[in-house]
Amino acid sequence: MAIIRKLPKYEVTATLQCAGNRRTAMSKTKTVKGVGWDVSAIGNATWGGAKLSDVLELVGIPKLTSVTSSGGKHVEFVSVDMCKEEKGGPYKASIPLNQATNPEADVLLAYEMNGEPLNRDHGYPLRGIVPGVIGARSVKWLDSINIIAEECQGFFMQKDYKMFPPTVDWDNINWSTRRPQMDFPVQSVICSFEDVDVVKQRKVTISGYAVSGGGRGIERVDVSVDGGQTWIEASRYQKADVPYIGDDKSSDKWAWVFFRAEAEIPRNAEIVAKAVDTAANVQPENVKDIWNLRGILNTSWHRVQVRVGHSNL
Repeated sequence: MAIIRKLPKYEVTATLQCAGNRRTAMSKTKTVKGVGWDVSAIGNATWGGAKLSDVLELVGIPKLTSVTSSGGKHVEFVSVDMCKEEKGGPYKASIPLNQATNPEADVLLAYEMNGEPLNRDHGYPLRGIVPGVIGARSVKWLDSINIIAEECQGFFMQKDYKMFPPTVDWDNINWSTRRPQMDFPVQSVICSFEDVDVVKQRKVTISGYAVSGGGRGIERVDVSVDGGQTWIEASRYQKADVPYIGDDKSSDKWAWVFFRAEAEIPRNAEIVAKAVDTAANVQPENVKDIWNLRGILNTSWHRVQVRVGHSNL
């Protein structure tokens, strides 16, 4: 830790999102296995620490290395956290070496969160932060880091967090046919209303978050009050009173983006949000089209039912 703290400290604002965010809505289509997350299995913070690329350079692995002289192609993070899925062994995950050694990928060995030392729940004393990638790869409570030839063979890399088509179920699954999920797709969520909600006035403010993986910015967020028949474009921002431009140096490319729109809603409204990232990826309309047995990556249009009137509570 003393050596890591002597390296240049970088601060990276990054969103960590569980691959199972919004799993509950996917389970309504057909039951899936996993923690029943609604829309809040996600968080954003400014992480402080050493770049992994600087740490690897200390042990003789130059920046922008794809394979070491001994054949290493992946960097494995091993936690002190023991779990039943690993039969009592440690939680672990890996990322490609060319990502770990690229300073622009901003992979951190973080010891601070929002300007304060990591607390216990967030991985004290040291954790990995892999921006733009599903949260399962940002391993907490680091015990060791290994350079390995093949990707990590741990449970959560090989038998979980993989994206299968709707035709695959538990009786015909073959885990080896899919790669471990890394980047997460474009996502948006309405946070200003619950589903189902009641408001007193027809004029409402619709707001929430949007985020995309791989450092891609948010190009647009569209909002509808009639179930997707007509749309209005929402304003986007990361910092108050600072214009947001996707993929611009002034923006935090690994962080979520907030959106906001004013609209007049019908008496019974289905409010919908969908985001488009800077690579023109757009959220799919229907959750059934992306259903998968583990309930990961539900990035379908986010819908909430809102009624104008008086609550019955």
